[in-house]
Amino acid sequence: MVDVNALPPIAERRDIDRETLFAALTETTEPLVIRGLAADWPLVGRAGESAAAARDYLLGFYRDAPVTTFVSEAGTGGRIFYTEGLAETNFTQVKRSLSDVFRELAELEGVEDPRTLYVGSAAVDQYLPGFRAQNFLPDPPNGMTVRIWIGNRTTVAAHYDVLDNVACVCAGRRRFTLFPPDQLENLYIGPIDFTPAGQQVSLVDFDEPDFERFPRFAQALEHAQSAVLEPGDAIFIPSMWWHHVQGLERFNILVNHWWREARSYMGPPADVLLHALLNLRDLPPAQRDAWRGLFDYYVFGPHDRATAHIPEQRRGALGELDDETARRIRAMLRNNLNR
Repeated sequence: MVDVNALPPIAERRDIDRETLFAALTETTEPLVIRGLAADWPLVGRAGESAAAARDYLLGFYRDAPVTTFVSEAGTGGRIFYTEGLAETNFTQVKRSLSDVFRELAELEGVEDPRTLYVGSAAVDQYLPGFRAQNFLPDPPNGMTVRIWIGNRTTVAAHYDVLDNVACVCAGRRRFTLFPPDQLENLYIGPIDFTPAGQQVSLVDFDEPDFERFPRFAQALEHAQSAVLEPGDAIFIPSMWWHHVQGLERFNILVNHWWREARSYMGPPADVLLHALLNLRDLPPAQRDAWRGLFDYYVFGPHDRATAHIPEQRRGALGELDDETARRIRAMLRNNLNR
């Protein structure tokens, strides 16, 4: 078993409020726990009274749209994962009324080994209109997406998000265990196109890691950071950092805020990875090496190295991108893929 209490703590601050939040985050590329950031939210206050009060508060905003709910039977320990051998996922996804989910969560609070109920990544503005007016963080320059996560005890395996994230714990406690992006190889990541919830995840069971099967996980732990957040606390998870998240109580609520420091015409970088798997991975080694050089030259190297010798009006896709150039590139890609 991994002793998360022995892992180095995630850095934390208590002097950041809503007004100073994004200015403070521009100064770091590392994870940061922000104690008390959402302590004055009405939802946090109602959850401090009782789980029932928190549920009633949320239902005051709810407009009856069915929410996607992860459901697994007792015995999984709340782990949102696969069955043996990755044959299938160990849960089903169903559309249910939030009122019904809350009713069953209340019934399960007294059960020692309950089935898992988990409302994951529900868009706040869609399902709880008006919630953000009372429980808010200011928008960063490019705007943000706000999602809510509600359930009993759950464990979400280590995964990454493309977006930057400030997650606010509103009910219950949550433990976050984070790894920098360069620990990818040591986390033993599962399939790209068969995932529990959209993102590929670590196959290591953090509660009972099998170091014979996953020996490099010991190296990953040398770079891990961990923290337990109380209601009202928040955590900044930078883009591409791996995070393993556990809801520790019988009733837990998290509200996260995703945003991206990228221009509006940019699509998901994961699309590039899929395209590379399709068109580059199985080339002969010499050709792969040549393409690695092209990517270093055109994408990862200094911008002007590939363009300084080309007249500006002829740089095209190599020049400064804007919406019009991005549309032309996407049209070229669509034409090529449809051949």
